[in-house]
Amino acid sequence: MSENLYTLIRSRVADPAKTFIETGDGRIFSYADTFALAERFAGLLAGLGVQPGDRVAVQVDKSAEALILYLGVVAAGAVYLPLNIGYTLTELEYFIGDAEPRVVVCRPAVEKDLAPLAARLGVAHCLTLDGMGDGSLMDRVETVPAGFTPVPRVADDLAAILYTSGTTGRSKGAMLTHHNLFSNAETLVRYWRFSKDDVLLHTLPIFHTHGLFVASNVVLLSGASMIFLSKFDADEVLRLLPRATCMMGVPTFYVRLLQSAALTRDLVRHIRLFVSGSAPLLADTHKEWEARTGHRILERYGMTETNMNTSNPYDGERVAGTVGFPLPGVSVRIADPETGRHLAQGEIGMIEVKGPNVFKGYWRMPEKTAAEFRADGFFITGDLGKIDERGYVHIVGRGKDLIITGGYNVYPKEVETEIDAMPGVIESAVIGVDHPDFGEGVTAVVVADKGCKLDEAAVLKALDGRLAKFKLPKRVFFVDDLPRNTMGKVQKNLLRDQYKGLYKA
Repeated sequence: MSENLYTLIRSRVADPAKTFIETGDGRIFSYADTFALAERFAGLLAGLGVQPGDRVAVQVDKSAEALILYLGVVAAGAVYLPLNIGYTLTELEYFIGDAEPRVVVCRPAVEKDLAPLAARLGVAHCLTLDGMGDGSLMDRVETVPAGFTPVPRVADDLAAILYTSGTTGRSKGAMLTHHNLFSNAETLVRYWRFSKDDVLLHTLPIFHTHGLFVASNVVLLSGASMIFLSKFDADEVLRLLPRATCMMGVPTFYVRLLQSAALTRDLVRHIRLFVSGSAPLLADTHKEWEARTGHRILERYGMTETNMNTSNPYDGERVAGTVGFPLPGVSVRIADPETGRHLAQGEIGMIEVKGPNVFKGYWRMPEKTAAEFRADGFFITGDLGKIDERGYVHIVGRGKDLIITGGYNVYPKEVETEIDAMPGVIESAVIGVDHPDFGEGVTAVVVADKGCKLDEAAVLKALDGRLAKFKLPKRVFFVDDLPRNTMGKVQKNLLRDQYKGLYKA
C-alpha cells in the first residue's frame, strides 16, 4: 500500500458523509466533499506539470479551500510549502528562490507584485486564492475532472517543507516526510483520546506546525469534525465553545479569553481538552484557567523540525511549567551543549530528541543538517531543559536566543541586520522579554552615533514593510554600549535581566 499521507488519511475515514469542516460563515465540507476537491486540486497541479517531489508554495489567508489544497498537494506527490501571510516581498524572494517551487498560490491582493517576482525566479505558475475560497485557483479547478488517483509515495518521501529560523538569520527549510507527519498525528490521536465524536474549535493559522499538522491531521486521522475560524476572535470563540469538545491554542489565546467575564465553568462544561503550545504557558495563566473553568490546560512541546515531542498526560497530573513526558516512540535526553555528554536527572542542558517524528534534514543544507544531529541520530533542538525525578520535561530556556512571540519564531539576527543597516546605527541587540499576552515581546536595544537623530518611532517606521509584523520590536531602547563578556560577545542575558518586567500587565 502507498504510504502517501493523503492515502492513509482517506483510508481511515469510515463515514464520508460526516462533516469535516464547518467554517465561521456556516459553509459545510463533508469528508467526501473534502476528498473530491483535494483530488481535483491534485489533478490541476499534475496538469500544470507538477511532478512528484516538486514544491508548491502557498501564501494565502486561512480558508477551508486552503486547507484542502494542502491535501491536494500531498495527493499529487508534491511537497507542500506553507508561508506565513505576514512575510514581505523581500522575505518571499528568499523563500521562493531557495525552494524553487513550480507553483505559487497567493492572495489576489498581492498577485500584481508577487507574480513578476515569482516569474523572475523561475516559477512556472502563479495562482490566487482568497479567504472566501475564490480566485484563479478555484476558477481553474472547476474545469478539472474528478477521479485523480493519488500518487504512490514511500514513507521517507517529502510531504512538506516548513521554514524555520537559522543561526545566521536566514531561514532553513525543514524537510518533513509522509511518515513524519502520519506517525506523529497517529500518536497524538491515541495520546489525546481523539475520536469521531470530537469537534475541534480551530482558531490557529495553518501555515505552521501547530494549526496545520497537529490540529488538522489529528482531526483527519480520527474522523472528527472542526469548526474552522479564519482567525482567533475571543468573542467568537466564547460563542462557539459550547459546541466544541476540544480547543488547541497558543498562550495568547488563553490570556485573552481569561479577560472575559463570559468564560465560566458552565460555558466549557462540554469541553474535554484544552491544549496549549508554540510558546511557554505561564504558570499563573495555567492556575487561573483551572480556577475559572475547572480544566487544567494540557501543555506540550514541539518544533517545526520534529512536530510534537512531549506532552503532559491526558490522564494524570498536568504540571504547570512543564511539557510532560516524551510521547510514545519518542526518546528525549539532556546533554551538555558543548561536549554532548549525557547529563544526569535534574541537570540542565541541551534537549535532544529522536523518533519517527524527527525531520529528514534541512533543505539543501547538508552541512547544517549534519551539524544538528548526533552520531546516534538524536536531533539537537537548541532548547535548554531538564528532566525531573518524575520524568516530566522542563524547558528552561532556548539556545541561539530564539524569540517566540504569539506562537511565532523570531530569530534576533534577522531583525538586528535590518536595524544595523540604518544610517547612524553602530550596532543593535534584539531580545525577547516576558510579555503577558504574547509570551515574549520582541525588544531592540540600539547603540547609535553621538548626535544621531534616530529615535524609537524612526526605527519602527524603517522596519515596517521590511519584516513581517510579528517580527517588529514592541519597544526600541537606545544605550551608549552593549554589555559584553571577555570574548567580546554581547551578553543578551544581562539585557533580558535589565528589561525584565517591561511589559507587565
